[in-house]
Amino acid sequence: MIEELHPKELSADVRMDEICLGVELDSLCSAPGRPRGAYDRAVADVRECAQCGTPFAPQREHARFCSPRCRMAWNREHAGVAAAPAVAIDWSVIAMTEAAGRLATAGAWDLHRLAAAVGETVWWVTLVDATLVRYHPRDYEKALADKDVRRRKTEGTLEGLRYVRNQLGKSVEPDEFVRAALGDDGAGGWAWRPLPEPKLEALAPRARQWELSRYHAYQERLAGREIARTFARCTEFLAQAAALVSGGS
Repeated sequence: MIEELHPKELSADVRMDEICLGVELDSLCSAPGRPRGAYDRAVADVRECAQCGTPFAPQREHARFCSPRCRMAWNREHAGVAAAPAVAIDWSVIAMTEAAGRLATAGAWDLHRLAAAVGETVWWVTLVDATLVRYHPRDYEKALADKDVRRRKTEGTLEGLRYVRNQLGKSVEPDEFVRAALGDDGAGGWAWRPLPEPKLEALAPRARQWELSRYHAYQERLAGREIARTFARCTEFLAQAAALVSGGS
């Protein structure tokens, strides 16, 4: 039996996976217990271009370059580094899928055990998602364009999970996001808890806009819905996108 791990208790092997994935933004690794403020720094209103150092206003959360020219130049110069996540991503997809699979049979679990498993699965899903978005955008977009993928719902669900990730990174406990509910078959289960709008006055305007968008996605695509089904949708899509990466490497 695989032991359920809270993000605070991730093993050394899991931490090595994180390093291999090459995720550079603190917010992508924001497991509960990390210092507050990492997310605020990650979505600063102005960043330095990773290639030329020019300050620029990011138009999306994971933006690292001031222009397509700088992005292409960086990719040429760091081809080996950029490809490194493709080597480790299969391991992370397996860990993500196993974590989500445990939640499919969590109906009889107590709240503490369920919340710890939710926190771990959110961490894995958002880590894999962010890695694919940043390092393999073409494969990610190709997977989204698949006729079997309900694009808007999938994107909204992942955006809602990013909101959960960010809140966990600010030391919000996972059990604040879950509540007991009846499943479709009438058996006991767990659903996402509707949440009040967060206070975002301390964030810069652009960061506030992004986080509010993620909150609305949480309310629309997660709140009141079955937790296991949420993760099943996301892991299926991310595994499909990761398979495109592995097939092309």
